[in-house]
Amino acid sequence: MSYHNPPTPPRKSATFDDHTLAEIRRAAATGIYDIRGAGTKRKVPHFDDLLFLGASISRYPLEGYREKCDTTVVLGSRFAKKPITLKTPITIAGMSFGALSGNAKEALGRGATIAGTSTTTGDGGMTDEERGHSQTLVYQYLPSRYGMNPKDLRRADAIEVVVGQGAKPGGGGMLLGQKISDRVANMRNLPKGIDQRSACRHPDWTGPDDLEIKIMELREITDWEKPIYVKVGGARPYYDTALAVKAGADVVVLDGMQGGTAATQDVFIENVGMPTLACIRPAVQALQDLGMHRKVQLIISGGIRSGADVAKALALGADAVAIGTAALVALGDNDPKWEEEYQKLGTTAGAYDDWHEGKDPAGITTQDPELASRLDPIAAGRRLANYLKVMTLEAQTIARACGKNHLHNLEPEDLCALTMEAAAMAQIPLAGTNWYPGKGGF
Repeated sequence: MSYHNPPTPPRKSATFDDHTLAEIRRAAATGIYDIRGAGTKRKVPHFDDLLFLGASISRYPLEGYREKCDTTVVLGSRFAKKPITLKTPITIAGMSFGALSGNAKEALGRGATIAGTSTTTGDGGMTDEERGHSQTLVYQYLPSRYGMNPKDLRRADAIEVVVGQGAKPGGGGMLLGQKISDRVANMRNLPKGIDQRSACRHPDWTGPDDLEIKIMELREITDWEKPIYVKVGGARPYYDTALAVKAGADVVVLDGMQGGTAATQDVFIENVGMPTLACIRPAVQALQDLGMHRKVQLIISGGIRSGADVAKALALGADAVAIGTAALVALGDNDPKWEEEYQKLGTTAGAYDDWHEGKDPAGITTQDPELASRLDPIAAGRRLANYLKVMTLEAQTIARACGKNHLHNLEPEDLCALTMEAAAMAQIPLAGTNWYPGKGGF
């Protein structure tokens, strides 16, 4: 009797996987790099790698919905005459009119207002609809200065000086010509239909001393009323946070690499920056070393999806969070009801990221009037408000289970880590131990 070994199935390379091979072929055929929207798609340590330690005998929980768990947050109390008070610590991140349709910007304003939180303009200036529907609006002051004018600075409730973004720290923004409509071109003082690439750094300052002067100018323009935020991408969070504080910021916004973008190079999104989880503790440490923790507020963004993520970010020391991609999904982005049209674009619901092309079937990341009309800003605003409400309730549920009567009372002691990487990044003990990498002893 003879024996024959079964045929060995073909083995694919872990290094040269299907996506890598396809990208090599695409680059060879076109000679240009890939541009897309959204954030990193590689798996990195994230909030899922942390768990809460609920109360039992050694800790005393709060009872259901009968005992209060406060969610309010005050932003900008350091220097501003008119700090912002929000009902929930979940804010809407900066996304421009241009990247998003007018209806999408209106929907964000409506939903945030119902929920009692703030929206942010993004690049390209402030629209009347956005100002009209956003009870609390943060005005982004970017290197491009597109649409910037003193009138809108004064109309805003806070000003966010953008130094970097998590998806592309060290890089500027992109808005391709097909999304530069007559109105967008007029607001940004650009030619219609021509690709726009924003500067990667501010034209009138090169370091923290100049930033201090710029913040002082903004305070004088707005009569010291408006809180001044400084937004940085997650790269060197300890030093960037410390320098922002020393330059006079009321609030520091820190965006990890899971944070999205309307358009940039794929190589940037996947290979520059640090995971959000790795950014929080160094930033908090900087605030603590300066004696400014909770005096200068810290907003964390980049991959926030649920109330559990919110609670974990706050337990690690943040004062609030900002959401972008999740807010667009709540409005209706990547909805399976448009699956047939997503497939015509060569993608599928849940994977669509060619926001720069302006062909979004959901009518959110487009300037095409026909597509944009598909999004009902009133209904979409209600969906966003519902989502924000659920996230807030989830965070409250966790806080009560840990015995906390305010979300800000959550602390690192309430957490444990599931992996060595997450333990090291968050400086949270590995589950079942009192140790994390870098801490002596077991």
